[in-house]
Amino acid sequence: MNLPSPESSTATIPNGIASPHDFLNREFTVALIGNPNTGKSTLFNRLAGMNAQVGNYPGVTVEKKVGRFHVEKQAITLVDLPGTYSLSPRSADEMVSVNVLLNKQPDLNPLDAVICIVDATHLQRNFYLFSQLLDVGLPLVLVLNMWDEVERQELRIDCQELERRVGVPVVPISARRGKGLDELKSALLRLLQSHSRTSMLRDRLELFPEAFQQARRELAAEVTLQSGQVFPEYLAERLLLDVNGETEREVLAHHQLPPGVLDRKRAWLAEQECPVPAIEPRVRYGWARMVLQGIVIEPKTRPDTRYDQLDWLLTHRFLGPLVFAAIMLLMFQAIYLGAQPLMSSIEYAQGYVADVVVSVMPSGPLRSLIVDGAIAGVGAVVVFLPQIAILFLFIAMLEDCGYMARAAYIMDCVMTKFGLSGKSFVPLMSSYACAIPGIMATRTIENPQDRLATILVAPLMSCSARLPVYILMINAFIPDDTVFGAWLSLRALVLFMFYFVGALVAIPVAWTLKKTWLRGEPAPFAMELPGFKWPGSRVVFARVRDRSAEFLTNAGTLIFVTTILVWAAGYFPGDHTELHRLETRIEQWDLAPDAPELEQLQQDRRDHSTRLLNESFLGQAGHLIEPIVSPLGWDWRIGMAVISSFPAREVVIGTLGTIFSLGGDIDESDTRLMDRLKAARHPDGRPLFNIPVALSVMVFFALCAQCAATLMVMRQETRSWKWPLFSFTYMTTLAYLAALVVYQTGMALGSLN
Repeated sequence: MNLPSPESSTATIPNGIASPHDFLNREFTVALIGNPNTGKSTLFNRLAGMNAQVGNYPGVTVEKKVGRFHVEKQAITLVDLPGTYSLSPRSADEMVSVNVLLNKQPDLNPLDAVICIVDATHLQRNFYLFSQLLDVGLPLVLVLNMWDEVERQELRIDCQELERRVGVPVVPISARRGKGLDELKSALLRLLQSHSRTSMLRDRLELFPEAFQQARRELAAEVTLQSGQVFPEYLAERLLLDVNGETEREVLAHHQLPPGVLDRKRAWLAEQECPVPAIEPRVRYGWARMVLQGIVIEPKTRPDTRYDQLDWLLTHRFLGPLVFAAIMLLMFQAIYLGAQPLMSSIEYAQGYVADVVVSVMPSGPLRSLIVDGAIAGVGAVVVFLPQIAILFLFIAMLEDCGYMARAAYIMDCVMTKFGLSGKSFVPLMSSYACAIPGIMATRTIENPQDRLATILVAPLMSCSARLPVYILMINAFIPDDTVFGAWLSLRALVLFMFYFVGALVAIPVAWTLKKTWLRGEPAPFAMELPGFKWPGSRVVFARVRDRSAEFLTNAGTLIFVTTILVWAAGYFPGDHTELHRLETRIEQWDLAPDAPELEQLQQDRRDHSTRLLNESFLGQAGHLIEPIVSPLGWDWRIGMAVISSFPAREVVIGTLGTIFSLGGDIDESDTRLMDRLKAARHPDGRPLFNIPVALSVMVFFALCAQCAATLMVMRQETRSWKWPLFSFTYMTTLAYLAALVVYQTGMALGSLN
């Protein structure tokens, strides 16, 4: 095993650059890659700042961040690759980094260089990925981050000797404090200006035994001959090592392999005492130990640190979950209560804008479209923004300070019992406030099966939008009695039960998903516990800004369109001439505000609104599904209210107000609506609502997917309509069956009394 040296480099001109003039007139593309928790996001934000764009790579869910900065007037595009421990992809998302490094990502320019950032306090662990990057053959800069921690721990690292041994520039920095960035930029510019591509191919490949090198060369040659396309030896190396991985799937999709060639090569390597994939960690970690020998000198006595005591507390078997529960409670309270003033302000602004439009436009279809469609649609989007911003503020701070990895560690033993990982807990907990930020929070879950399973069960958590339905039904139909003596309200107990029914159902659903459609190799829980540090304000607020902007531009558009469509279904095809005439008279009323004539006009308007809603496409849909929902104890009016709540669950309250001639501007605490529901009757005179009906409505809303915003975000995160449709289907079916059982059981028990 030979160490590469700077003398082994050969000078070539990368990507067809022919002269210094060409250099000055082109923009270079540089990738930034590193292990999770190495400060990669901090460095990206330090370099790119506000000049960054966030999106997704085509066909996958992994996030793409591309920024732009200048070094001495030279423009450089910086691509932030996903944090990864190795270049051994197990999913299409993880394959993105390999494709970018091999210049096979169609939406990006070919790379000119790579910045590899490592944690300077854990060099040997980080050098596994670094050694794989050396194999790619691109010009490379090695960045030793957290240099302030190196100094605090009294470590000594010989950067000059390390640079000589690995043959690439080595730059120590502290990204969080902004130190060493000028040196990094200068080193990167020198690398690009040298017109040389670091070529240590011969030395690097000697890390592996000769038998492996021979198998790799033969495989590359055979695939090239079979497919007629030049097959890179680096890709052949990954193809041999990544057994049943994404590399194999990707290669088979674009190249023709001789039948059985992989099995034969791997079997031969096993005979030569080079078993794959075990040979790779053995060779790479052995190389890392040899390279770093004598480079890192630790102090004779390790300084005592308060972080050790904090780590003991946070990862303790019993105390750790208690601390985690307290932090989650704080986050939940912040999302649930802290966002309320901002959400109320947004709703007030929405109402103010609607009033302004009403005051300047005559009543008619256009005004209804603007007020009830467009303004309501924008409000339905923006109203979620405070919760999303607060959630990602917490997540960004917890991730950047190092706590999130510890939270996942202590929760993993609980979550794995029903098929999820420890990282699923935070998104599920967040979904109690709103499933939208909860689903977006699943981006911290690397395993694609675990992430998808978490996305599919997150809407089962009882979000705040369900609360108005619970409160209306409980206050109207659940007796105001006490249980367990006199200290617990029956209504409070019912509310508590419905808040947790979704979580109880989520357990068997997640277990079933992982045993059926999302079956796969169980992902071992391997996570590096990073050192503690204060969250960087730049990183935290950049993440909050990016997530908020992404929600508004992507999911927000779909939510807005859905709201417009539901408005149209509730408005057409009726004749609104008389309703508009009544609205105009009411708005122009200049007599006594309590005159009986005005009250009669308002009642006539409510009656016309009810009739028109009954005649609308939405009302027709309610009549159409009445035979389907009648076994639940519902009639067409309840069915129509449920359909109308598709943009947002809480819309059902306003729809019920319109149906029962009270208008749509009421809330769940309005006693008039409760009285109307109690007085409502079937055509045969039977009460429309009773306790079993109320319970069936509540259990349906507890389990159904009646939230277009959630489904749109699900589509955004999965990059497919398949999973939102699957979620809507299974949750609606589950909700229907549960409501059926609750109603029929309740009626049967009532008949026995």
